[in-house]
Parts: sequence; C-alpha cells; structure tokens
Amino acid sequence: MLDVHIRSKQFSSSEGAELSVLKHLGFSCADRSFTCIVGPSGCGKTTTLRCILGLDTEYDGNIAFNNSMHSEACESKVAAVFQEPRLLPWRTVEQNVRLALNHVDNKMLDGLFAELGLSEHREFYPGELSLGLARRVSLARAFAVDPTVLILDEPFVSLDDDTAARLRRLLIKVWSARACTALMVTHNLTEAIELADRILFFSTSPSRVEHEYDIPVPRDERDEAVIQSIRAEVQAFVASGRTSEG
Repeated sequence: MLDVHIRSKQFSSSEGAELSVLKHLGFSCADRSFTCIVGPSGCGKTTTLRCILGLDTEYDGNIAFNNSMHSEACESKVAAVFQEPRLLPWRTVEQNVRLALNHVDNKMLDGLFAELGLSEHREFYPGELSLGLARRVSLARAFAVDPTVLILDEPFVSLDDDTAARLRRLLIKVWSARACTALMVTHNLTEAIELADRILFFSTSPSRVEHEYDIPVPRDERDEAVIQSIRAEVQAFVASGRTSEG
C-alpha cells in the first residue's frame, strides 16, 4: 500500500550549510496494517510524514501508494492527523468535519460521530471543547474522507494518561472497522506497542530505519501485563543491535 524510499533529505542552515536529515530511508506498509515510528527527537520522523503527505517535495527518492507514484489521485485518499487539531474556530465541530468532504453521507457522519463520542458536540465550536474532544474531532475529520492511508503525527501528545488511553482505544475501534493503512509517529513506546502491528525504530539524524519489530501478540490480547512484557522484549531487541535485516 505504501512504499517509502528516500535516498536523502537535506535542509539548509541559516549559514548556508547543508544539514542531512534522512539518508537511505526505506520501508513499506502493507494494506490495512498499523505501523508506528519511534525515534529520538529531531531525527526526521515528522519530516518523513511531510514527505509522504506531499507537504515537502524537496528530497531525493520516491514514495508510492499502491504501486503508483505520488500523485493528486493518491493524495485524495490520504488523510492526516497532526499534533494540533487545527480546527477552524469560527466553524462548529460538524462544519469542520464536513469541510473535508466532497460528498456528504449523513448516515456515515452520524455513525462516525457516535463511534467517537461526538454526537452531543456537533454544534459546539472548537473553543468550547477540551483538548481531548478537539483531538476526537481531528480523528473524525480524517476518517470522514474514507482514506486508504492514514498518517498520524503524535496525535495524543500533551494529553493526560487517562485521556490518551481512551483516545487510543477509540482510534483502534474506528480504524479496525475500516479498510485503512495507518502510519503513526510517537515518542511513547508503550503507545506504539498498544496500537501497532509493527514498530520502526529510526536512528539519529541523518535518519534511517535502524530496527524493525513485529508484534506477535494479537491486539485484543494486549492487556497491561502483556504490553509491559512486550516492552521489555522490544527494549532487549533494540539493545542487542539487531537490524531490520535480522
């Protein structure tokens, strides 16, 4: 579904020096899979997502969706959820979600709002919402377009633990009911283990995929004890220095 091959990505500093951010970065995401990217701050995780979304095209490499090169046709089926909800403050919750739609399916919207616990907040304005509710609206806006690829850039950052946990459960519930490939950046290893089928560990900048870890336990069997056990196994795996090639 998604193939990323970035040979190099550079930025120019204010002094004119070239800063290498990504180098020989390559990975693929299978259809309907959920992949999390984990890595040190500043290593290029968000830059990678921006390249995938077509927000940054200044790189050497190629990105393909369903074996087709990056194009407007592909982009129309890619949705994104960012760290900030990015809602228009002068529009209601429902109006913000409808902005993403070419054709409005009221039955679909009713179901989506119900799944995300937003049915009673459709006429609220962003300023009347908690941060947790605003993040739900951003999820609703992304899923409303029926994407084939969903990109998430730390969507639960800065939330308290309980709110973040509730939103993770909602995300998985809504994602599981749809034919969608998810790629998410997170600093939280426990969050990645709870959500993902596979974790990609990025190296320090210039970043590449340093390790890959496939989570063997079905998602619905990952209670707190299992997650902590997997976390210890993942940390040992990464510490061993094993690469994605084994």
